[in-house]
Amino acid sequence: MRSLVWFRGKDLRLSDHEPLLEAARGGELIPLFVLDPFFFLPRRARELPHRMQFLLESLASLQKNLEQKGTRLVLVPGKSIEVVPRLAHEWRVDRVLAQRWVEPFARERDRRVTEALHVPFELFEGETLLPPGSLRSGAGTPYAVYTPFAKAHRAEYANLKPANAPRKLPPLPVDVVVPDVTLPALDELGIAHNPRLLPGGEKRARQRLDDFLGARLGGYEQGRDRMDQEATSRLSADLKFGTLSIRSVWHRASELAAGTDRDKFMSELLWREFSHSTLWDRPELLSQPFRAQFSEFPWRSNPEFFAAWQSGNTGYPVVDAAARQLLSEGYVHNRARMIAASFLTKHLLIHYREGEAHYMKYLLDGDWAQNNMGWQWSAGCGADAQPYFRVFNPMTQGEKFDPEGNYVRRYVPELARLPAKFIHAPWEASQAVLDQAGVTLGRTYPRPIVDHAAARQKFLAEAARYLEI
Repeated sequence: MRSLVWFRGKDLRLSDHEPLLEAARGGELIPLFVLDPFFFLPRRARELPHRMQFLLESLASLQKNLEQKGTRLVLVPGKSIEVVPRLAHEWRVDRVLAQRWVEPFARERDRRVTEALHVPFELFEGETLLPPGSLRSGAGTPYAVYTPFAKAHRAEYANLKPANAPRKLPPLPVDVVVPDVTLPALDELGIAHNPRLLPGGEKRARQRLDDFLGARLGGYEQGRDRMDQEATSRLSADLKFGTLSIRSVWHRASELAAGTDRDKFMSELLWREFSHSTLWDRPELLSQPFRAQFSEFPWRSNPEFFAAWQSGNTGYPVVDAAARQLLSEGYVHNRARMIAASFLTKHLLIHYREGEAHYMKYLLDGDWAQNNMGWQWSAGCGADAQPYFRVFNPMTQGEKFDPEGNYVRRYVPELARLPAKFIHAPWEASQAVLDQAGVTLGRTYPRPIVDHAAARQKFLAEAARYLEI
């Protein structure tokens, strides 16, 4: 039996990798990664600079790990829907193995590959704990609310132990001629290396998991909302690229003593499951709101306001800190994401899809299901979304979750010398306080581009009118 193991960017590991383990049981195997122009054309790669850096580092790590096990990762440029069937024929494989993806465009890719192949195409689960779309309500319909979904998931999922990496893998078959292709360098793609990003690769991912469970899980329930603290897991990019399997994270957490911190972390993993299951059942969500009432909502087009929000120059310090953290680190603290998303959609009345696309460009952990779920939740139009009338107040959110202003000071350094009392509302400080802090509103830091109270009332009026509430 000769198997082609198709690594596809969400499974960049050796441990708990079912397609690889299945191939290793069956005889000869060929590990493949396709440098598809959908991602690797320089123009396309520059549209996701942070994820491309993480991806290339993770692929380099995968190459090294495979070589240590006795084989190598074969790199082939071209369109996957053409390359995989061609190589399966040329290399005389008996089957192609891969991990399933949730996204509608990926499902269409797999359909086309299946049609073009002359051998079986076997897809394995692994992106989620349970196969997406497998949970149904008592009425037989997909869940639209998180809490009953999570309850059903906990009842259904057997806490399976993740599989170890294979001790040894067979070398490439001697009759297989592979192209001499190397991973592209970032500069070849027109991307500058960013030292502020988390490093990719399976080894680094395992270190992050160990660090979180060992040092930061305690206090997670409360600390995860504090923007000024390093209290979150920072595992989202590892789960997105599969340098860690979701099963390994769940299993490690479940082995710890039960408590509110552990349980809250595991509930966040189930929120991820919910987002993937929702997209599987409703693939139209990448282009349409979950709640049909929002289909005709009168979002505004305001390039000037959108540019201010993107660059971190709205005059609202927490919103601006979130924008600048995204651009510099490819990451935004979850609480800051919610504040920034609420501000764009409800203060500025700009379509959530514009914010969604901007985040997908720069997020290191940019995942279609997760990102869409988060943006629709914030806009009030998603599955189990926050109520439409909840409009985050950037000042009170900052005071509660960044009480000393350290998050703002880090990413909006022009405000660093302001006292904590005024750092979330600099316009409330006296001229003497501003002068002492070296802040000149309208010059060194912008005045608010909209008034919070007026913007909130405008959104609520629009919502009441168009949502017929």
